[in-house]
Amino acid sequence: MKKILITIAVLLAILLIAIIAFLYRPVASKSVAADGETVDVVLIGGGIMSATLGTYLTELEPNWQVRMFERLDKVAQESSNGLNNAGTGHSGFMEMNYTAEAKDGSISIERAEKIAAQFEVSKQFWSHQVKAGALGEPTTFINPVPHIAFVWGDSVDFLKRRHEAMIKSPLFSDMVYTEDKAVIGQWAPLVTKGRDEAQKIAATRMDIGTDVNYGAITTQLVDHLSKNQNFKLSTQSEVTGISRNDDNTWTVSVKNLKDGTTTHTKTRHVFIGAGGAAIKLLQMTGLPESKYYAGFPVGGLFLMTDNPEVVNAHTAKVYGRAELGAPPMSVPHIDTRYIDGKKYVLFGPFATYSNKFLKNGSQTDLMSSATKDNAVPMATAGLENLDLVKYLVSQVSLSDNQKLAELQKYYPEAKWEDWTEAQGGQRVQIIKTVPGEKTKLQFGTELFVSQDASVTALLGASPGASTSPYMMLDLLAKAFPAKVKGEWNNKLVQIIPSYGQDLAANPALLDQVRTETSRTLGLVYTSKTGTLPASKDGANVPAPTQFTPSPDAKKPVVVIEPDAQKPAA
Repeated sequence: MKKILITIAVLLAILLIAIIAFLYRPVASKSVAADGETVDVVLIGGGIMSATLGTYLTELEPNWQVRMFERLDKVAQESSNGLNNAGTGHSGFMEMNYTAEAKDGSISIERAEKIAAQFEVSKQFWSHQVKAGALGEPTTFINPVPHIAFVWGDSVDFLKRRHEAMIKSPLFSDMVYTEDKAVIGQWAPLVTKGRDEAQKIAATRMDIGTDVNYGAITTQLVDHLSKNQNFKLSTQSEVTGISRNDDNTWTVSVKNLKDGTTTHTKTRHVFIGAGGAAIKLLQMTGLPESKYYAGFPVGGLFLMTDNPEVVNAHTAKVYGRAELGAPPMSVPHIDTRYIDGKKYVLFGPFATYSNKFLKNGSQTDLMSSATKDNAVPMATAGLENLDLVKYLVSQVSLSDNQKLAELQKYYPEAKWEDWTEAQGGQRVQIIKTVPGEKTKLQFGTELFVSQDASVTALLGASPGASTSPYMMLDLLAKAFPAKVKGEWNNKLVQIIPSYGQDLAANPALLDQVRTETSRTLGLVYTSKTGTLPASKDGANVPAPTQFTPSPDAKKPVVVIEPDAQKPAA
């Protein structure tokens, strides 16, 4: 017995030593001599963030040398891919987790306003790119789909108070509220047909809502970037090292996955837009600020159908309210989706768990991201968020019948045989520990900027892709402040007409922006003034009446008085 105890003690000691050795291993890349010339910017990851930043930079500095490295054989294959996300143009219209309820019953709309204003920036950016030829026909990447918040039972009162608070803001003044089952049935027949007549329900609706294919945006932007001789995309190219040089530039080491060779690119600025892999890549830099971060991976599973009977009866994104005690990511929704010209209906998400940081990642991702600096915060975050752990366990163990039961809360007559399961992408929630502060598990999106602004990264998840043009605009302001305030300023105003303005405090500008972007992108919006702003760049943009709304759009794209049909000279 004594020998057994000694053996166990020895094994435990060896294990402890191995764990300590692992956690104290060097994670920063060794210095490497670079090959050839120094480029201006390296973009790591071929998703929507890198595509957006690259597009900004090539417009602002056409002569800059920009390199993009993507590990897979094509861009937009991870979180940006059309089937790896819900395709929602997040605007705060229906996402009730963006409007917190205080103990006194008051509703805070600040976060919803912030996200709504950020999405207006996105629409301005995409509208500009359509005119510039960087994006193609708008229906290939964005379609008008009403955004509906839907509740029942005790949540009806919350939604009513939420609506009363939101319509005070110009951003949400068009929001309509009803408790009338017949009206809700017109908006979204699937949610009312077969529902218990005695159940009290309520809904709000915003017609200017959108469905967005972020994968299509990414692909189109990168295709356009590739026409610039100063931009170069390398696929099947995995970044294996990021090291600082004596002159404060960086060397990015890249392994060619086709032939196994490694090249070294010297650059003045590094942007890490690699989704869930961003944390591990950030660790390679050895930057002191990178030590503050760890990640917790969560996946999403959707139910999806292309049954004509179902998809023809539903043209809306209908978001519910997270159940008591459930994390924000658990908000269920039943959505219209347009992917590659085909209409689907999607329901979810159901949470899934994997140790992978990317859908095409490795089960060792979580463990390999642990270091002496973040191991304790990772463990602390897990212990302090046992409700999240419990939620994940419950979600992973759901049977088909239980998933159907969740779907039937939103679509009472749903049949399991109409639906297939579609695994979404991986999202890595941020675990952040700043010296002197408590460890936090964050569910939003965060921009990382090194102290010298030579390394930037995009971390986190939702609202993510929806706000990519805003996030990258924010990155430009922080990484290149002198240029943003100086020589880039006029061009940025051309790209984003509301640049530097508070749309929540300027209803006239908001109306102008929404009218212009709705005209260009083919969205449903009724102008408040009946005037159509002049085209900012002289592009030959058709009048609103010449637009053909996407299938099922019930209203004209933009309502303009007859004498105002043509742009001002």
